[in-house]
Amino acid sequence: MPKEIIFTANAPKPWAGYSQAVKSGGFIFVAGQGPMDPATGEVCGISIQEQTRQCLRNVEAILLAGGSSMEKIVSVTFILAEESDFAGMNEEWARWFPKDPPARQGAKLPVRPKGMKISIAAIAEQ
Repeated sequence: MPKEIIFTANAPKPWAGYSQAVKSGGFIFVAGQGPMDPATGEVCGISIQEQTRQCLRNVEAILLAGGSSMEKIVSVTFILAEESDFAGMNEEWARWFPKDPPARQGAKLPVRPKGMKISIAAIAEQ
């Protein structure tokens, strides 16, 4: 089965040469999503909670466009600009994944494009 590129106007347009997501091998691989408003391309929110929420909204929109959902996420990678935002990110995370959360890993964001505090990528079952 060939790979399928996923795109939706309900999530931010990619900045460079990458796809919002790729469907392959029974999974959807969602590229890192920043806290950008899909309509304006501007960062949404000032707090880490607001920015985490927007990242997850963008991931959700892409998964829905690919025929999946947040409940089917198996793994997430988040990248924070500041380690001090970890607790605030976890606060919002718990609202989205109150039960049986996906596996995840984190790292520190080496640069801050457009004032981003966080980026979130995900892998979900189809």
